[in-house]
Amino acid sequence: MYAVVGCNECAAMWLLADPRTSDSAGCPRCGKTHQTAKLKRFFESEDRDAAREARAALLAKKRDESAAFAELDHVSELERAVDEAGIDDREYLEASGIDADAVDEAAARAEGGGSDSRSRTAIVRDAVEAVDEATEENVVARASEQGVPAEAAGEILTRLARRGELSESGGRYRSL
Repeated sequence: MYAVVGCNECAAMWLLADPRTSDSAGCPRCGKTHQTAKLKRFFESEDRDAAREARAALLAKKRDESAAFAELDHVSELERAVDEAGIDDREYLEASGIDADAVDEAAARAEGGGSDSRSRTAIVRDAVEAVDEATEENVVARASEQGVPAEAAGEILTRLARRGELSESGGRYRSL
């Protein structure tokens, strides 16, 4: 279950994955900790895309942009259109006279492995799932064991929480 919830301190709205499983949640904008039972739920759904769409509609209404929002496609359609628009990285590199395979190999080396290595982001996501207590310290330590520098792991963890791919509540992270 996903719920669109709002902060009574800064009026931010965010998605909360299964609000029944945790006692508290932190506002991604101002950092205030809220009891999940007391959070105002603007929308609830089993479907993450439906909850994302509802949040987008609520934000548009808040900014008096409901008419413009109504003209847009669903969020998932917009993401697909972005993926299909333009040329991909490989085509761009090759059109510029750059060997795309050499770039892929260099990227793999820069991330600390061969061509079959996982990205730093994937390692941090896996670390959140793997540790018993998913605090920043534990996740960073686990990711560091897998070759991700501690500072980079902390930044990736913060970025994933900001993007809504992870939930942070009471200093603990959870995958959404």
